[in-house]
Amino acid sequence: MKKIIDDIRLIFKCCGLYYEDGLSQQEISDMLQVSRPSVARMIKNGREQGIVKIKVINPDSLIFGNLEREIEKNFGLEEVIIVPSGNADPVYEPNENLANETFKFLSRVLENKDYVGITMGRTLKNLLKGHHDVEFRKCTFVPIVGGVAENSYDIHSNYLATSFAEIYHADCLQFFAPLVFSNKDMLHNFLCEYSMQKIMRAFKKISIAIMGIGMPAKQKSTLVKAGYIKEKLFDEFIAKGMVGDVAAQFYDKDGNTEQFESFNNLIAAMSIENLKKVPCRIGIVAGKDKINSLIGAIRGNLINVLITDSDCAKELFNHKENNLL
Repeated sequence: MKKIIDDIRLIFKCCGLYYEDGLSQQEISDMLQVSRPSVARMIKNGREQGIVKIKVINPDSLIFGNLEREIEKNFGLEEVIIVPSGNADPVYEPNENLANETFKFLSRVLENKDYVGITMGRTLKNLLKGHHDVEFRKCTFVPIVGGVAENSYDIHSNYLATSFAEIYHADCLQFFAPLVFSNKDMLHNFLCEYSMQKIMRAFKKISIAIMGIGMPAKQKSTLVKAGYIKEKLFDEFIAKGMVGDVAAQFYDKDGNTEQFESFNNLIAAMSIENLKKVPCRIGIVAGKDKINSLIGAIRGNLINVLITDSDCAKELFNHKENNLL
């Protein structure tokens, strides 16, 4: 004869009384006329058999929920995800929460056969540190910024795209090109070479782009540190109103790029004009010191999804509240 604690109907009822109605185990025992140890065992069986699933809610997720909605509404972003800020400098130290939420978002939106563009920089590098539990996807990761160098190889687009592909057990292309060319015609001719046509065709298929956002601080700029732009020219661009860069291309507080085309037109990368056509443009930003870079990217429609930390999110919201935008 089947034991009472194995009766699936009774297990369901017992779990409902305990978790949904808030009855104590003794109250359930009295109501169902079974022993209290049997009630405890049925509640345990309910969890083991998947009848009951317990989820611990991070209070921060509830706190940030309203702020996420407000930023989405006020800035016209399709989705905003906010995580708690860490204590370390976000440029150099990974924020585990930021990484986890980024991969959770990607696992939600990524589909088989998608082409995913990857830029460069320390922010994306930091996302890759640690173990990431994801659902594998038969998609293709595409580096959308050139760059070959002996030093700091792990911030380059090719390396980052390969690392993302390994995590998802996905495919990956390579973009073997210098980041900066000496003149516009040389860049054009190089990209027209037969060996470059596969990556150029892939650019047109990209439906998701994952981007770090650079800021006008020489001591933290990936482009300056890697020697892709001279400090003097970097300073000149700051004087002209440069507030940030996406895919190694500079823009001002409104997301305009015209005044920096002398440099941007020498960059082997998916152009900002074409980046804006990508349906899902994810900006990964941490730290309130990147606020002006972020605002310029939003105004310029360079991103439509923002994954950020609470320091940056609060600074962004305060700018709107104080009519600083």
